[in-house]
Amino acid sequence: MRSTGTYAISTTLGESVQAFVPHELPPAQPALAPECFVEANRVAELALARLSGVAGLVPSVDWLLYSAIRKEALLTSQIEGTQATLADLFDEEAGFAVRNTDDVEEVTNYLRAFRLVQTQLRDPAGLPLSVRLLSDAHRLLLDGVRGNGKQPGELRRSQNWIGGTRPGNAVFVPPPPERVPALLADLERFIHDAAQPLPPLVKTALIHLQFETIHPFLDGNGRIGRLLIAALLEHWSLLPEPLMYLSGYLKQHQAEYCRRLSNVRTEGDWEGWVAFFLEGVTVAAQDAERSIVAIATLLTADRRKLLASIKAGPASYRLFEMLPMMPRFNIEQVRQKLGTTFPTANAAVKVLQDLGIVAELTGQKKNRSYSYAAYIALLAD
Repeated sequence: MRSTGTYAISTTLGESVQAFVPHELPPAQPALAPECFVEANRVAELALARLSGVAGLVPSVDWLLYSAIRKEALLTSQIEGTQATLADLFDEEAGFAVRNTDDVEEVTNYLRAFRLVQTQLRDPAGLPLSVRLLSDAHRLLLDGVRGNGKQPGELRRSQNWIGGTRPGNAVFVPPPPERVPALLADLERFIHDAAQPLPPLVKTALIHLQFETIHPFLDGNGRIGRLLIAALLEHWSLLPEPLMYLSGYLKQHQAEYCRRLSNVRTEGDWEGWVAFFLEGVTVAAQDAERSIVAIATLLTADRRKLLASIKAGPASYRLFEMLPMMPRFNIEQVRQKLGTTFPTANAAVKVLQDLGIVAELTGQKKNRSYSYAAYIALLAD
């Protein structure tokens, strides 16, 4: 059996525990068996390539990114127990009253953290994929929400644990805090080691698990670790835009996900983890591809309805093209977006409402709000 780490005595809350200190990557003695990943990696890379290609079905990739990034933000937050829905997120962005305000804020923070990482990676003068960049993202993630008292943006200075009521009965105890900086430095070196022969998706699998094993922050490790996956896909140009929401697969298979992580630490089963991860990428890419086809089909059908309407005009056409990035709205928002008068905005909305494309939500005569309900239902599926 392969050894994947050693143990160090760590004392916290008055008791001494065995904290796990992982070996640096890649797996060794023996090295990762190529037969465990060659075919699965080929299939996963092909699924990502197909996803990139099918994105051309819609007139604007921004539409797809708007929904895909929000789905990933929502799902990664739901793994941690938030109750917010996609409709809640759209309502918050439209300025409507929302339930689960705190949960929605956590999802919004993830979006801010994701945008920060993406912006830095795309800026020639920006930060590279690094501990510093992840720490900056962590600061945004915990800003003003649950966990904001747990050293946002800073590596932990105390021992943490996973599961159990105290370190002594924990499911897993990560490395002692004084070992964390060196372990992260090793991980950063592995990310940027161009001589590593492993395929990028396999390296992504190894890096994600290593990050979760180090558990470098007091809170938010799961979300930052999943954000790291998206960052690595960008870093290695595996997907030109973040169209895939892997957190959906990990949420659906959460028990197996945790078991696979544990099996690496206890049994050295890197092969089982890599196979699980590559299967997840394949399924998530295929799901995203199906979603894009469904969205393109809906938009095409609704656009045809609009073009066939004798009441439709320039304002209603322009409003329709805004709906994928403004699925909840009121008349004033339409007026501002179109740069027009209130009567013109109202008339444009009425055209779409009469065609059954959008629906009014409040039942009121004033201060009405509207929803592109079929689109939201597709995204939430």
